[in-house]
Amino acid sequence: MKSIIVVLIVTAIAFAFGVGAGAQSVKLAGTSAYFWCVALAMAINWVVFVPSAIAKSDTFYDTTGAITYATVTVFAGYVSYAHHGSLDTRSLVMAALVILWCARLGTFLFIRIHAMGGTDSRFEKIKVNPARFLVAWTLQGLWVVLTASAAHVAILAETRAPLGLFFFAGLAVWLLGFIWETVADAQKSAFKNDPANEGKFINVGLWKWSRHPNYFGEITLWTGVLIMAIPVLSGLSWLVVISPIFVFILLTKISGVNLQMKQGLERWGDDPEYRDYLANTPMLIPSPPKSCR
Repeated sequence: MKSIIVVLIVTAIAFAFGVGAGAQSVKLAGTSAYFWCVALAMAINWVVFVPSAIAKSDTFYDTTGAITYATVTVFAGYVSYAHHGSLDTRSLVMAALVILWCARLGTFLFIRIHAMGGTDSRFEKIKVNPARFLVAWTLQGLWVVLTASAAHVAILAETRAPLGLFFFAGLAVWLLGFIWETVADAQKSAFKNDPANEGKFINVGLWKWSRHPNYFGEITLWTGVLIMAIPVLSGLSWLVVISPIFVFILLTKISGVNLQMKQGLERWGDDPEYRDYLANTPMLIPSPPKSCR
């Protein structure tokens, strides 16, 4: 019962956000088109949940998240095109950035989950309980909704604006975040795939500058998306400022940093080198290693 209540609350939050943030978006069937984006994001995850729950499998959880981002973004672009008769440069670029990001991350996560044997330790206890497993899939729908809200609301904005400082500044911030995250993930994969590093923690490359450089990149790129969207935001559509804030809270307070820290302490908590790494390396915002200062 508690899980069902959580599902209902999360769903209510998602749709309430859709109504508010989409107040200035173009209409579809007499309703805010952004509201339909929210409905699509939630529906995709619920549909895939059914066979996953039957099979008690989380193999396609992360992949479904990436597919949801891409599908909703294409849908938003199509609706905007149908309404305006064309897609302006801002909408085209923002849609392309979201799809590029989810294609890169989705591929990375798909390869990682199969390298782990097709299962994720996060779901070991909950995938055998349909109600609790449904909570995870519903939360993923909300994750997509809130994270990509600035891009989707901007694409569906009734009013358009010429390109300017916000667009190019946001694009630059996005590129920094995307490159930082991509390089960090590649470095960690290469480190783990080297037999010489078996049982070791990563402290090379960007991981010398930050204990979570991939998370820094993730937060940065969604901040860039928000900056690009600013000229077309008005009224309640400003609710999308929650996008990078939500990503920051999610990665530093809920699932990312906390989980990684717990696992790290369990594996290397008694290692003086690991303790030194924790003491001298920033948690998130990169800083040159002490030897470089």
